[in-house]
Amino acid sequence: MLNYSLHENLLTERTDDYAAQAHASAVYTREQFISLMLQRGTLVTKTDIVAVLNNIEETVAYIIENGGQLNLPLFNTSFSISGVFEGAVDSFDPNRHKLHVNLHKGTLVRDAEKLVKVAKVNTPSPQPQILEVRDSVSGEVDTALTSGGVVEINGINIKISGDEHVCGLFFVDEGNNEIKAVTLVSNKPATVFAIIPELPHEDYRVKIVTQYSGHRDLREPKTTVFNRVLKVL
Repeated sequence: MLNYSLHENLLTERTDDYAAQAHASAVYTREQFISLMLQRGTLVTKTDIVAVLNNIEETVAYIIENGGQLNLPLFNTSFSISGVFEGAVDSFDPNRHKLHVNLHKGTLVRDAEKLVKVAKVNTPSPQPQILEVRDSVSGEVDTALTSGGVVEINGINIKISGDEHVCGLFFVDEGNNEIKAVTLVSNKPATVFAIIPELPHEDYRVKIVTQYSGHRDLREPKTTVFNRVLKVL
Protein backbone atom coordinates (compact mmCIF):
# COMPACT_ATOMS: atom_id res chain seq x y z
CA MET A 1 0.00 0.00 0.00
CA LEU A 2 1.29 3.45 -0.94
CA ASN A 3 0.08 6.27 1.32
CA TYR A 4 -0.32 9.81 0.07
CA SER A 5 -1.29 13.11 1.64
CA LEU A 6 -2.54 16.40 0.22
CA HIS A 7 -0.77 19.71 0.76
CA GLU A 8 -1.37 23.25 -0.44
CA ASN A 9 -0.11 23.69 -3.98
CA LEU A 10 2.06 26.77 -3.48
CA LEU A 11 2.95 26.93 -7.18
CA THR A 12 -0.46 28.34 -8.10
CA GLU A 13 -2.39 31.40 -6.96
CA ARG A 14 -5.58 29.45 -6.24
CA THR A 15 -6.28 28.74 -2.58
CA ASP A 16 -8.17 25.52 -3.35
CA ASP A 17 -5.35 23.82 -5.28
CA TYR A 18 -3.72 20.89 -3.52
CA ALA A 19 -0.91 18.56 -4.59
CA ALA A 20 -0.34 14.96 -3.53
CA GLN A 21 2.81 13.83 -1.74
CA ALA A 22 3.55 10.10 -1.87
CA HIS A 23 4.90 8.31 1.23
CA ALA A 24 6.74 5.07 0.45
CA SER A 25 5.85 2.15 2.70
CA ALA A 26 9.56 1.29 3.02
CA VAL A 27 12.96 2.12 1.55
CA TYR A 28 15.15 -0.89 0.77
CA THR A 29 18.93 -0.78 0.89
CA ARG A 30 20.93 -3.40 -1.00
CA GLU A 31 21.26 -5.48 2.19
CA GLN A 32 17.54 -5.25 2.92
CA PHE A 33 16.76 -6.15 -0.68
CA ILE A 34 18.82 -9.33 -0.34
CA SER A 35 17.14 -10.17 2.99
CA LEU A 36 13.71 -9.80 1.38
CA MET A 37 14.73 -12.15 -1.44
CA LEU A 38 15.67 -14.76 1.16
CA GLN A 39 12.44 -14.23 3.12
CA ARG A 40 10.33 -14.71 0.00
CA GLY A 41 11.94 -18.09 -0.52
CA THR A 42 14.80 -19.14 -2.77
CA LEU A 43 17.03 -22.16 -3.28
CA VAL A 44 20.19 -20.07 -3.40
CA THR A 45 22.15 -18.76 -0.44
CA LYS A 46 22.86 -15.18 0.54
CA THR A 47 26.41 -15.63 -0.71
CA ASP A 48 25.08 -16.72 -4.10
CA ILE A 49 22.72 -13.73 -4.29
CA VAL A 50 25.50 -11.28 -3.41
CA ALA A 51 27.76 -12.80 -6.07
CA VAL A 52 25.05 -12.60 -8.75
CA LEU A 53 24.12 -9.02 -7.83
CA ASN A 54 27.77 -8.00 -7.96
CA ASN A 55 28.05 -9.56 -11.42
CA ILE A 56 24.88 -7.85 -12.64
CA GLU A 57 25.96 -4.44 -11.36
CA GLU A 58 29.46 -4.75 -12.80
CA THR A 59 28.10 -5.91 -16.17
CA VAL A 60 25.60 -3.06 -16.37
CA ALA A 61 28.37 -0.56 -15.60
CA TYR A 62 30.63 -2.20 -18.22
CA ILE A 63 27.97 -1.95 -20.93
CA ILE A 64 27.27 1.71 -20.18
CA GLU A 65 30.97 2.61 -19.95
CA ASN A 66 31.42 1.17 -23.43
CA GLY A 67 28.52 3.13 -24.91
CA GLY A 68 25.98 0.31 -24.92
CA GLN A 69 22.29 0.54 -24.12
CA LEU A 70 20.27 -1.87 -21.98
CA ASN A 71 16.78 -3.13 -22.70
CA LEU A 72 15.80 -5.20 -19.65
CA PRO A 73 12.45 -6.06 -18.03
CA LEU A 74 13.32 -3.83 -15.04
CA PHE A 75 14.71 -0.80 -16.87
CA ASN A 76 15.99 0.54 -20.17
CA THR A 77 18.82 3.00 -20.73
CA SER A 78 19.60 5.58 -23.38
CA PHE A 79 22.14 8.34 -23.94
CA SER A 80 21.72 12.05 -24.63
CA ILE A 81 24.13 14.97 -24.96
CA SER A 82 23.35 18.53 -23.85
CA GLY A 83 25.10 21.72 -24.87
CA VAL A 84 25.41 23.76 -28.05
CA PHE A 85 27.69 22.67 -30.91
CA GLU A 86 29.17 25.50 -32.97
CA GLY A 87 28.65 24.22 -36.47
CA ALA A 88 28.75 20.81 -38.14
CA VAL A 89 32.49 20.34 -37.62
CA ASP A 90 32.44 21.05 -33.88
CA SER A 91 33.29 18.15 -31.53
CA PHE A 92 32.32 17.09 -28.03
CA ASP A 93 33.97 19.32 -25.43
CA PRO A 94 33.53 18.36 -21.74
CA ASN A 95 33.70 22.05 -20.83
CA ARG A 96 30.70 22.88 -23.03
CA HIS A 97 28.83 19.62 -23.38
CA LYS A 98 27.54 16.96 -21.00
CA LEU A 99 26.75 13.30 -21.59
CA HIS A 100 23.66 11.94 -19.80
CA VAL A 101 22.70 8.34 -19.10
CA ASN A 102 18.89 8.15 -18.99
CA LEU A 103 16.91 5.47 -17.16
CA HIS A 104 13.42 4.42 -18.25
CA LYS A 105 10.89 2.06 -16.71
CA GLY A 106 10.97 -1.48 -18.06
CA THR A 107 7.94 -3.69 -18.63
CA LEU A 108 8.12 -5.26 -15.15
CA VAL A 109 8.11 -1.86 -13.44
CA ARG A 110 5.31 -0.55 -15.66
CA ASP A 111 3.19 -3.62 -14.87
CA ALA A 112 3.90 -3.31 -11.13
CA GLU A 113 3.00 0.39 -11.28
CA LYS A 114 -0.53 -0.52 -12.39
CA LEU A 115 -1.01 -2.79 -9.37
CA VAL A 116 -0.02 -0.31 -6.65
CA LYS A 117 -2.92 0.46 -4.29
CA VAL A 118 -3.00 3.93 -2.74
CA ALA A 119 -4.52 5.23 0.48
CA LYS A 120 -5.02 8.83 1.59
CA VAL A 121 -3.59 9.84 4.97
CA ASN A 122 -3.61 13.15 6.82
CA THR A 123 -0.29 14.83 7.61
CA PRO A 124 -0.70 18.30 9.11
CA SER A 125 1.54 21.16 8.10
CA PRO A 126 4.52 21.56 10.43
CA GLN A 127 3.53 23.54 13.51
CA PRO A 128 5.90 26.07 15.08
CA GLN A 129 6.68 25.43 18.73
CA ILE A 130 8.68 27.50 21.22
CA LEU A 131 10.57 25.27 23.64
CA GLU A 132 12.87 27.69 25.49
CA VAL A 133 13.42 31.43 25.89
CA ARG A 134 16.84 32.53 27.13
CA ASP A 135 17.72 36.10 28.12
CA SER A 136 21.31 36.64 26.92
CA VAL A 137 22.00 39.55 29.29
CA SER A 138 20.93 37.98 32.59
CA GLY A 139 21.36 34.36 31.57
CA GLU A 140 17.85 33.62 32.86
CA VAL A 141 15.96 30.82 31.11
CA ASP A 142 12.17 30.88 30.74
CA THR A 143 11.76 33.53 33.43
CA ALA A 144 12.99 37.00 32.41
CA LEU A 145 13.71 39.48 29.62
CA THR A 146 16.06 42.48 29.50
CA SER A 147 14.87 45.51 27.50
CA GLY A 148 17.35 46.32 24.75
CA GLY A 149 19.15 43.01 25.23
CA VAL A 150 19.18 39.91 23.07
CA VAL A 151 16.72 37.04 23.44
CA GLU A 152 17.51 33.50 22.27
CA ILE A 153 14.45 31.47 21.37
CA ASN A 154 14.79 27.74 20.76
CA GLY A 155 12.08 25.61 19.24
CA ILE A 156 10.76 23.76 16.22
CA ASN A 157 9.89 25.41 12.86
CA ILE A 158 10.15 28.88 14.43
CA LYS A 159 12.03 30.60 11.61
CA ILE A 160 10.17 33.83 10.94
CA SER A 161 9.22 33.87 7.29
CA GLY A 162 6.44 35.26 5.13
CA ASP A 163 5.24 38.49 3.55
CA GLU A 164 2.16 38.86 5.75
CA HIS A 165 2.43 41.86 8.10
CA VAL A 166 1.30 39.66 10.99
CA CYS A 167 4.47 37.56 10.75
CA GLY A 168 7.18 38.26 13.28
CA LEU A 169 8.33 37.94 16.87
CA PHE A 170 6.07 39.66 19.38
CA PHE A 171 6.08 40.38 23.12
CA VAL A 172 2.51 40.31 24.42
CA ASP A 173 1.63 41.99 27.72
CA GLU A 174 -1.19 41.12 30.10
CA GLY A 175 -3.57 43.42 28.22
CA ASN A 176 -2.80 41.58 24.95
CA ASN A 177 -0.88 44.55 23.58
CA GLU A 178 1.83 43.39 21.20
CA ILE A 179 5.28 44.90 20.72
CA LYS A 180 7.15 43.57 17.69
CA ALA A 181 10.87 42.85 17.62
CA VAL A 182 12.31 44.94 14.80
CA THR A 183 15.79 43.41 14.58
CA LEU A 184 16.42 39.68 14.12
CA VAL A 185 20.06 38.86 14.77
CA SER A 186 19.73 35.25 13.59
CA ASN A 187 16.68 33.56 12.11
CA LYS A 188 16.80 29.78 11.79
CA PRO A 189 14.22 26.96 12.03
CA ALA A 190 15.42 25.85 15.48
CA THR A 191 16.82 29.09 16.92
CA VAL A 192 15.89 32.76 16.64
CA PHE A 193 18.03 35.55 18.13
CA ALA A 194 16.47 39.01 18.33
CA ILE A 195 17.04 42.35 19.99
CA ILE A 196 14.38 42.91 22.64
CA PRO A 197 12.59 46.25 22.13
CA GLU A 198 12.18 48.67 25.01
CA LEU A 199 9.51 47.06 27.15
CA PRO A 200 7.68 48.54 30.15
CA HIS A 201 8.27 46.56 33.35
CA GLU A 202 5.40 44.14 33.02
CA ASP A 203 4.87 40.45 32.40
CA TYR A 204 5.02 39.20 28.82
CA ARG A 205 4.49 36.15 26.71
CA VAL A 206 6.61 35.52 23.61
CA LYS A 207 4.70 34.91 20.37
CA ILE A 208 5.97 33.92 16.94
CA VAL A 209 3.86 34.13 13.80
CA THR A 210 5.37 32.61 10.65
CA GLN A 211 4.57 31.10 7.28
CA TYR A 212 7.67 28.91 7.41
CA SER A 213 7.09 25.29 6.38
CA GLY A 214 10.57 23.98 5.63
CA HIS A 215 10.14 24.53 1.88
CA ARG A 216 7.98 27.24 0.32
CA ASP A 217 6.06 29.57 2.62
CA LEU A 218 2.58 28.53 3.69
CA ARG A 219 -0.34 30.62 2.50
CA GLU A 220 -1.72 31.05 6.01
CA PRO A 221 0.54 32.11 8.91
CA LYS A 222 0.83 29.84 11.94
CA THR A 223 1.18 31.05 15.51
CA THR A 224 2.92 29.72 18.59
CA VAL A 225 2.84 31.34 22.03
CA PHE A 226 5.32 30.33 24.71
CA ASN A 227 3.50 28.76 27.67
CA ARG A 228 5.42 30.69 30.34
CA VAL A 229 5.15 34.29 31.49
CA LEU A 230 8.39 36.30 31.42
CA LYS A 231 9.15 39.31 33.61
CA VAL A 232 11.07 42.32 32.28
CA LEU A 233 14.12 43.06 34.44
